[in-house]
Amino acid sequence: MGLLSRQRTLLVVVDVQEGFRSYETFDEVAAACATLVRGAGILGVPVLASEQYPKGLGHTAPEVGLQDVPVLEKTIFSAVRAEGFHLSGRDQAVVCGIETHICVSQTAHDLLQRGVEVHVPAEAVGSRHELDYRRGLERLERAGAIVSTVETVLFELLGRAGTPEFKQVQELIL
Repeated sequence: MGLLSRQRTLLVVVDVQEGFRSYETFDEVAAACATLVRGAGILGVPVLASEQYPKGLGHTAPEVGLQDVPVLEKTIFSAVRAEGFHLSGRDQAVVCGIETHICVSQTAHDLLQRGVEVHVPAEAVGSRHELDYRRGLERLERAGAIVSTVETVLFELLGRAGTPEFKQVQELIL
C-alpha cells in the first residue's frame, strides 16, 4: 500500500442524508465529508456519492456540497453494488459517510475485494451508536482498509507544499 495519488483515487461519499441528521455526530461527519468533497474538487479527484432509499431517508445534506456530483440511489447497502457505480480506472478509494458499520463497511469491503486500496478518514464516518462506529472501524482495519484522517488524506493527495492547491487545501483544514 502506498500514499494516495490524485490520478489513482476516487472519493466515495456514502449516504450522508437528512434522515440521519438526528445522529449525535451527524454535523461533524457532514462537515468532514464536505471538506473532502471540496478538497477533491481542488485537486481534481473524482467524486461519486450514494443515497440509501432517498424516498424514506431524504437526500444528501446540502452542506456536503455535492453539486455536479453523480449521486446513485440505492436500496442495497454497498454503494459498489448500486447501479451506475464505476471506479473510472481508479485503484484507490477514500470512503466517507454513514453508517460506519453498515453502508460504509459494505462499500469498503466490496472495494477491497476488487483489489482497491481503501482509505477511511475516521472523522468522516459515523454511526448512530459509538460501539457500532468503533467496531466498524476496527473491522475495516482488520480487513485491510487504512483508517486515517481527513487531513492525512488531503495532504497525501497534495504531495507537496508551495502550490496554489496547497494554499486552498490548507484553508479547508485551518
